[in-house]
Amino acid sequence: MRDSIISYANHMQLRKSYNSVDKLLLFTVLGLLALGIVMIASIGVPKSIQLSAPGIAYPACESAEVQCYLVLKNHVIRVILGIGAMFLAMMIPYKFWRKVSLPMLGISLFLLIGVFMFGNANNTFAQSWINLPNIPFLNSVQPAEVAKLGMVVYFASWLHEKWREIETFEGGFIPFCIIAGLFVFPVMLQPDLGSTLVLATIAVGVYFAAGANLKHLALGALIAVIVGGVIVSNTTYLQKRFDAFLSPGIECREDFCWQTEQAKIAIGSGGFFGKGLTQGIQKSYWLPQATDDFIFAASAEELGFVRTLAIVVAYLFIAIRGFQIANYAPDRFSQLLAVGITTWISAQVVINLMVNTALFPVTGITLPFVSYGGSSMLTTLVGVGMLLNISKHTQTHAYTPNRGGHRRTRNAARLYRR
Repeated sequence: MRDSIISYANHMQLRKSYNSVDKLLLFTVLGLLALGIVMIASIGVPKSIQLSAPGIAYPACESAEVQCYLVLKNHVIRVILGIGAMFLAMMIPYKFWRKVSLPMLGISLFLLIGVFMFGNANNTFAQSWINLPNIPFLNSVQPAEVAKLGMVVYFASWLHEKWREIETFEGGFIPFCIIAGLFVFPVMLQPDLGSTLVLATIAVGVYFAAGANLKHLALGALIAVIVGGVIVSNTTYLQKRFDAFLSPGIECREDFCWQTEQAKIAIGSGGFFGKGLTQGIQKSYWLPQATDDFIFAASAEELGFVRTLAIVVAYLFIAIRGFQIANYAPDRFSQLLAVGITTWISAQVVINLMVNTALFPVTGITLPFVSYGGSSMLTTLVGVGMLLNISKHTQTHAYTPNRGGHRRTRNAARLYRR
């Protein structure tokens, strides 16, 4: 009888929140997507020329063979596809992802292993891409981005099933390390430092939220630092990047310090209110990857400190909303899924901003929703769609105070104590 009353009370409590998604979260993400399109239009011409007609000096938009808005066109198509994927994921019940968690693990690991057999470095130091022929707006896939989504879903499902053993060493910590290693080590060996850090943060975040033993987490952190140190010290370009970060000097500025130095110049020259759209200089001649990894610095030159601060606040708002949704999630799986998605986006934002502001070595990681990058855009927006679906089922709306809902919660608690 008591269980029936509790079940009915919980059902009545949840019914009211099934009607709508977290609109503020949705509009914030859409706003950042719109900002990304504007900034790609403003700073993407040099890269478009480079991709469409290598060797032609900028500006050369009058030339017939030059596509000055190639990057913008590709980015808009990717955003449209990403928004479609986001709304599709928003309509799919979140419990579906628990059913497909094992296939997602398999696909992620297949791609991570496949990149070593038929992957491509795409003019970078890391072999991180699998090229896709005859698809102009999505000419490659980055398995590490797919792995982030796969890790979130699989860890949420696995920790949901193993919650009784999470605090144990044999049943919790050891399997956690093995599963996390399946995702992290292939990316570390590419080597892709940025994605490695994001994947490790996702794993730790979900594991912590599931109720991990703090001593086990400390042990895992120590092991990660030791293994990471060994890999960095034995990987030439990573070693040079860390050396350049820890001991910057004239010698490295045309090599591994160049991007950091030019990013600092771009941010500093923007001042409080920026030079104005299309007026930035660094994007044209000096700052590599201005549309990708360093879009924040390139944008800061044109938008200025005040407007870029608003961008940071928007990301902070997304993090707060995501963890609020997790806090009010209807069950353990959805809670862990929401934590994983929010941790993923937040970690990637923090690492990207630290790189752009010279607070961390260059890692080669995109700024979510804004940077030019197909794999990152699609997978991140699918994650947002999952988060929005969970928000439809929260016990109380994270964005609307619900005193009645709180009263019902207290009443259900009193019934349970009886």
